[in-house]
Amino acid sequence: MHDEQAILSHVIFGWDPFWVSTILFVLTYAVIITERVNRAIVAGLGAGLMIVLGVLNQEQAVAGVDFNTLGLLAGMMVIVAITRRCGVFQYVAIWSAKRVEARPWGILLMLSLVTAVFSALLDNVTTVLLIAPVTLLITEELKVNPYPYLFAEIFASNIGGTATLIGDPPNIMIGSAVNLTFNDFLLNLAPITPLIMLVTLIIIYFLWGRGLQSTDEARRRVMQFREREAITDAVLLKKSLSVLALVVVGFVLAHPLRLEPATIAMFGAGILLLLNNLGEKPEAQTEDVHHSFAEVEWVTIFFFVGLFIVVSGIEHAGLLEILANWVLELTGGDMTITAIAIIWVSSIASTVVDNIPFVATMIPMIESMAPTFGGAENLMPLWWSLALGACLGGNGSLIGASANLIVAGFAERAGHRIAFLPFMALAFPLMLVSIVIATLYVYLRYL
Repeated sequence: MHDEQAILSHVIFGWDPFWVSTILFVLTYAVIITERVNRAIVAGLGAGLMIVLGVLNQEQAVAGVDFNTLGLLAGMMVIVAITRRCGVFQYVAIWSAKRVEARPWGILLMLSLVTAVFSALLDNVTTVLLIAPVTLLITEELKVNPYPYLFAEIFASNIGGTATLIGDPPNIMIGSAVNLTFNDFLLNLAPITPLIMLVTLIIIYFLWGRGLQSTDEARRRVMQFREREAITDAVLLKKSLSVLALVVVGFVLAHPLRLEPATIAMFGAGILLLLNNLGEKPEAQTEDVHHSFAEVEWVTIFFFVGLFIVVSGIEHAGLLEILANWVLELTGGDMTITAIAIIWVSSIASTVVDNIPFVATMIPMIESMAPTFGGAENLMPLWWSLALGACLGGNGSLIGASANLIVAGFAERAGHRIAFLPFMALAFPLMLVSIVIATLYVYLRYL
């Protein structure tokens, strides 16, 4: 504590560290929301100013970065970057479309379910990167509007991502901060996601399902797609799926093995890189590794780094403790009211800002509530409330989650722009339906 006071007293011109960090935090978030400047640049500059102006020193800034989150993200990104080269995801999408005889509503149903399952096992950003292009290809052949399909996939990716530790970045961050395992998320969040998915698909059916029609000729064209041709490298397919299976088993057994998720993901990435380069010439190996690392979303990684430091600044200056106390005053320190408030505030806030920066702010705030509720072990209902609110709330608008923006980008390039307000007019009420279900679940199971 004494060291912390010494650092806070070094803020430039003797300014109050509380106000310096608060203004920096608000400015950083405001510029991120405008989307005028790339979010990684904004977070990096905000982090730099926290250190340059003396709110944090470099040691504290580095300590504020959650390397478990970064390692897990980077490791999984490398694994998926190599796996996607063999065409397995396109194979599954085409196979799914043919299982329902290329009927438009059947395809929407199958692609949504595939998206939800892949989002739980890989992560939702990666999943939509793989599924959206295939969706646009199939809907073009069927001559149907791709909008309902992409809308359903956005919802499926965020609902599926809610189910596991690795499915959605907010879960990765919460899991890392609170030391929760893959199995913890599986046991606590996975049970409610199928119900939310089912209700969402029923509503989407009443919105668009009956209007999705295609000609027999167009359906025949889709039925002529050869899924086997999507597999471009059978050897790589076997290697990738073997490593992916081992990594998932590793996540499940992480606790008895005493391993962090980041270690498992990075080790899996290392094994797959090795298997993919065995027997190749050094030059070819260098090119392959460069290519694999180039596909890691470095913008997201550096956005996280900056964000962790910015949030660390307001945490050190005491802002989050004040906010936590204010929340506890409003809820009267009642666990039930606090948990429900966190679900609803998280979901609505995640509609307005990307759910990643919101969760980064909420984690230390909830941690500081521990004394009120009799210790950190009693905060579990609040963590599940935050995870459900932030992940499902990401469906409320186009900027709510990274996956949404990626789908919108693909749609725009294909000439099917997804406009912000019309999307939100449908997505926000549908998101609120899922939050009502999540609230009932948390109340009945934990409160």
